[in-house]
Amino acid sequence: MLTIAYIGNGKSANRYHLPFSLKLKDKIKVKTIYSRTKTTAWKRIEGVHYTTDINDIYNDPEIQLVVVSTPSSSHFQIGKAVLEHGKNALIEKPFTETYQEAKELFDLAKSKGLLVQCYQNRRYDSDFLTTQKVIESGVLGDILEVEMHYDYYRPEVPEGVKEFSLDTSYLYGHACHTLDQVISYFGEPDNVHYEVRQLLGENRMNDYFDLDLFYGGMKVSVKSSYFRIKERPSFVVYGKKGMFVKQTKDRQEEHLKMFYMPDHPNFGIDLPQHYGVLTYLDDSGKYHEEKVVSEVGDYSRVYEGLYEAIINGKEKTVKDEETLLQIKMLETGIKKMQKKRVLKG
Repeated sequence: MLTIAYIGNGKSANRYHLPFSLKLKDKIKVKTIYSRTKTTAWKRIEGVHYTTDINDIYNDPEIQLVVVSTPSSSHFQIGKAVLEHGKNALIEKPFTETYQEAKELFDLAKSKGLLVQCYQNRRYDSDFLTTQKVIESGVLGDILEVEMHYDYYRPEVPEGVKEFSLDTSYLYGHACHTLDQVISYFGEPDNVHYEVRQLLGENRMNDYFDLDLFYGGMKVSVKSSYFRIKERPSFVVYGKKGMFVKQTKDRQEEHLKMFYMPDHPNFGIDLPQHYGVLTYLDDSGKYHEEKVVSEVGDYSRVYEGLYEAIINGKEKTVKDEETLLQIKMLETGIKKMQKKRVLKG
């Protein structure tokens, strides 16, 4: 049994973590949840100790893993404190604000024989898993281009932020999903082109990004905006023999927002209207257009992997070098945006 605790009792912990760790009752025990105040909008979980004293976690020898689900600006300091108290750590994304901070946490964990890992649950999105299945089927031939979109129409979000900060950066807050998907599947790119913008003007929120990652002759584009009244497809893959379009995103988040939990048998499952469309020419030149039944996404696989790594000594599912590369790219994108602004001024 892996005994865990949470630092932070907000939306992140209650929506994106606890439903999936609690699902694994035969492997994981959630013992303690810390928050700075006793008041919370979230229903308390029976059998879990709620506390405002962080030492209830740090001084408990039974707790093996601490999940850091606090605002991103605090990830480094809290993650470091967790490791210094001899606990393994799972840290929400973005992992840290800088490459050097991330490197320091990995080095500290290694020196203490502990695990520290970024919470990359989007590796287990159904749309991403389905796209992998299509690519690996080989029917598209050599892959030429992949487009990944993570769009919203929420203009009130950037309009409500009056000055730039990493805490509200769209690149840091959302490219941490899609960039990890790219890195985990395709590896380190040969080259990256960055377009990171502030659509509402200088010194305002970073509310748009468009990154092109090049792998030999293949390009993978990661694009997102708060101003897309109609979302672009979640994934579009172009190969020499055809293309695949997955219009809709993974539905786990949609169901979580409806308080439709992972213990339901059809949680997160795509319906036929959500299936992607595969169009290609086979080896005899015959045209095909067909729907592809979606793979099943499951964020609890993050916790399955942690159990295997901590209890059974298996390799971590998210490698240190993958997280370091992602943070370096996030950091580089913001620096290029700021440099462009200075040159313009």
